[in-house]
Amino acid sequence: MIVTTAQLFKHAYGKYAVGAYNINNAEQAMGLFKGCISSQAPFIIQISKGARKYTDKRMLEAVIRAADGIFPEAIFAVHLDHGDEETCYDCIDSGFYSSVMIDASHDPFDKNVAITKRVVDRAHAKGISVEAELGMLGGVEEDIKVEDGNACLTDPDEAKKFVELTGTDCLACAIGTSHGAFKFKGKQSLHFDVLQKIKDRLPGFPLVMHGSSSVPKDEVDRINAAGGKIAGSMGVDPNEYLPAAKLGVTKVNIDTDGRLVWTRVHREFFRDKPGEFDFRPPGKIFIEEYAKFIASRNVLLGSSGQLADLKQSLGK
Repeated sequence: MIVTTAQLFKHAYGKYAVGAYNINNAEQAMGLFKGCISSQAPFIIQISKGARKYTDKRMLEAVIRAADGIFPEAIFAVHLDHGDEETCYDCIDSGFYSSVMIDASHDPFDKNVAITKRVVDRAHAKGISVEAELGMLGGVEEDIKVEDGNACLTDPDEAKKFVELTGTDCLACAIGTSHGAFKFKGKQSLHFDVLQKIKDRLPGFPLVMHGSSSVPKDEVDRINAAGGKIAGSMGVDPNEYLPAAKLGVTKVNIDTDGRLVWTRVHREFFRDKPGEFDFRPPGKIFIEEYAKFIASRNVLLGSSGQLADLKQSLGK
């Protein structure tokens, strides 16, 4: 069942965070739904601009509709991740998306406000929620690239002003995470002090944490043992998800980790079976491995076991 992110956030706020997982194909969709059903967790399916172009946006939407029919007990939202203004309007007009993210964080504050306000007005007219971003995460993800020197944490006072001026439904904050597999150096952690200040200025308002993959060392080690060359990667400590949720983070974006699971499964499969050429056996393995990964992350997010109570609160 597709719901709005606003409905999910209302139930989650201050108690747990909803996992927001990017998908690009049927295998990821099946693994995601299986993992969330097994852990009894609500979730958000994220579709990026790159995913919409990978095959065709209609193909991916059809996969999600099919999964909704296969898993009728699932409760989830469908969200555009890192959209520009044109893509946001396309998704709003499609009637398929629960929410859209307008990312004008690279623009000056006033321009970010103006662009976000236009998207909010258009989305709210159709009952669609909007996520915006203030501050810039470093790292690389698809067509997003921000050098470390240009990354900046969200200013708490600006965050309050931004929400008041735009009417956005939730805000992605830069609190120390970054995109891609190379997030931190040394033992850097989330800036909980900044997060607390933002929460103080925006009590009860849903916050979003981008670039939140944990980049598990065992996954990276297994990939490298099977011929990969990923060096020096480090992610977010997943034990920090729930403390962040207690401070108002209701949505946690996880994408890179899913790609690592896919890469590990396929590298090991074809290493061990070099004469194999059928992509379906490793695809089946990936679905089950991804489902287990998703379930494990839902436990750490605190969303595991929340499905029945959410369903009751929705009156379903």
